[in-house]
Amino acid sequence: METPSPIRRQRSKPLPSVEIREMELNDVPEVFELGQKLFTAEEWPSLYRSWNDHELALLFSSDADTCLVAEAEGQVVGFALGRMMEKPRSAWRYGWLLWLGVDRRFKRSGVATRLMKQMKGLFIERDARIMLVDTAAKNHSAVAFFRRNGFGQEIRHVYLSQNLENDPRYIGRKDNSEDDTDD
Repeated sequence: METPSPIRRQRSKPLPSVEIREMELNDVPEVFELGQKLFTAEEWPSLYRSWNDHELALLFSSDADTCLVAEAEGQVVGFALGRMMEKPRSAWRYGWLLWLGVDRRFKRSGVATRLMKQMKGLFIERDARIMLVDTAAKNHSAVAFFRRNGFGQEIRHVYLSQNLENDPRYIGRKDNSEDDTDD
């Protein structure tokens, strides 16, 4: 008996062509907005906490040559943001792909692969010997994507958090600041 093949959803209409290019200053608001849609607190709490306009502006101002966008019909539909890293007293240089995001309409269309490959080329041009990426362990699609694209040597990393609002020092600080506002 044959196993039925998985059903793939057909796109209602073909996607427009996508150009990968270096990010420009006027792309920053669109990249930020797309990141806000992709890195939501409900789905990715740690990414949501670290994705902010200040982080994006700082990364673009310090590493613009490793910031890419995917553009279709004048709109940003994806981005890859990276950084070169050097360790003191080491001959090794690393390229770190910090953020990779693609508009949901363009998922599984090859945009993420194109962004990642172009970023890899930028790192190679800058003499990186290793390219690093990281993602949440439960982000199975991202883990599978990176594995398909040659990444390996996974190292599990645990992030822990603690809500400080119940700590007496936090409560005391808050109470003291309210006293300062009395007239």
